[in-house]
Amino acid sequence: MDFGSTFFYKYRRFIKTLKIYLFLAGPGLIVMLADNDAGGITTYTVTGARYGYGLIWFLLLLLPVAYIVQEMTVRLGAVTKRGHAEAIFDAFGSFWGWFSFIDLALVNWLTLVTEFIGMTAALAIFHISPVVTVVIVSIVMMLMVLQGKYWTWEKIAILFAALNVIYIPAAFLVHPSVGEVLSVGLIPHFPGGFNGTLFFFLMANIGTTIAPWMIFFQQSAVVDKGMKEKDIPWGQMDTLIGSAFTVLVAIFLVVVTGTVLYGVEIESAAQAASMMMTTSPWLGTCIAIGLFNAGFLGAICISLASSWAFGEVFGWAHSLNMKVREAPWFYACYLFALVTAGGVVLLPNAPLILITLFVQVIAVTLLPATLVFLILLLNNEEIMGKYRNTTLQNIAGTVIVVAIIVLSTLYGITTLFPEWLM
Repeated sequence: MDFGSTFFYKYRRFIKTLKIYLFLAGPGLIVMLADNDAGGITTYTVTGARYGYGLIWFLLLLLPVAYIVQEMTVRLGAVTKRGHAEAIFDAFGSFWGWFSFIDLALVNWLTLVTEFIGMTAALAIFHISPVVTVVIVSIVMMLMVLQGKYWTWEKIAILFAALNVIYIPAAFLVHPSVGEVLSVGLIPHFPGGFNGTLFFFLMANIGTTIAPWMIFFQQSAVVDKGMKEKDIPWGQMDTLIGSAFTVLVAIFLVVVTGTVLYGVEIESAAQAASMMMTTSPWLGTCIAIGLFNAGFLGAICISLASSWAFGEVFGWAHSLNMKVREAPWFYACYLFALVTAGGVVLLPNAPLILITLFVQVIAVTLLPATLVFLILLLNNEEIMGKYRNTTLQNIAGTVIVVAIIVLSTLYGITTLFPEWLM
């Protein structure tokens, strides 16, 4: 076989593989890019302004963590054909099922509030009223789900997910010192030493990289998409690519604020965008657009995760492939979540910035319970068969859970007794 024939064969094989991936891609890519939601963008922005490039190494560690956690949902959804809430009820009974469900419902709703906070703050930079933002966004989000096809919703969501990478070119606009980024960012250290503030930021970054809603969302999306056991390798690749992009976006945003706003006291991504507008309109616009898109993408995923979970728990029809008349309660839950979360943002004098940062910490505090259920389900041979966790996967999952518990405990200690770790 000559060189030309070999090249043509490999090219055709590559195109065929790409087509298969594009057909099966979606849940992993969407959930990981939606992971960089409004709360996440604010967290990364404030992290860069406060610590510069000093915590980039920590963000890199979160890439395998995010993949390990979300990959398990692919296998669980494809094998059981059930969403995460339903799987917990079936395997552990109603007590733990309700415990997990209430945990999810609370964190999801609080996180959805932060998405509206981000969207309204981003468009306020362009002098658009919060009321207008909440109303228009809610209408668009309802229209996305009312068309009656999961496939259509997914492709629209992927378009918004692609816009999430706007922070990557934004980093090149600020001309950071590559040498400094590498020397400061890649060497593990704790800038400022061990203290409550540092633990708060470490937990906030974990909470915006892996969160309970992501586990519920991706497993339900895998089921609604109709993925089968033979599709698991493609779902794993989809999740790996999404994990890489979510961490890259986070790092590039930290580089932007660490270069332009290092040492400046800021409280939100919207404030950072407004400050950048005065010196670099293009950069400020990129940050603002990215913040709105992040909030929108996070909102459409989180509200769906809740609606799927409600349907699973109460036995209601719960699929994007169904019309409103076929699944009325599913769509009613979706609308209720949007209206109530959006309404909080419109309350006068609501502590919106404080809500945004603390929701990330609440999410990571409640995360260990969700992860324990996930690992136990993946070790149930009766449920998973040959797709159950390997020893290495169990070790990795256990390390993640223990690390999060340790960080949560240290944060509590340093908050109550700040002098202990001085």
